[in-house]
Amino acid sequence: MSKVKGEFDLEKRLIGFAVRIIQLAEGLPKSKVGNHITGQLIRCGTAPAPNYGEAQGAESRSDFIHKMRICLKELRKSKVWLKIIIQAKLIKPASRLDTLIDETDQLISIFVKSIKTANKRRQK
Repeated sequence: MSKVKGEFDLEKRLIGFAVRIIQLAEGLPKSKVGNHITGQLIRCGTAPAPNYGEAQGAESRSDFIHKMRICLKELRKSKVWLKIIIQAKLIKPASRLDTLIDETDQLISIFVKSIKTANKRRQK
């Protein structure tokens, strides 16, 4: 999908989110804890983009909803890991993560709404 003024490109946004997660992970401490959190964050933070790509090729509405739920699950896990990073003070100042957490919240909201809409359409 091309980017036209005012057009919303969720895939591009999810790829941008994944890149930001990767960049954050690169800045985490190289310690036992840092390495563990880095691995977890990279897995869940980069998963929504390719899973959304799979959802676009879903074989049925149920398959689409299932794949969208996987995206939502991974975004929620990402948010928890971000909160852990903040509370463990692994990134200073913690305010550096404010925009990333805000983006996570916005993406979660988008997926919740999309899943609700798809469920309503499936029931018709």
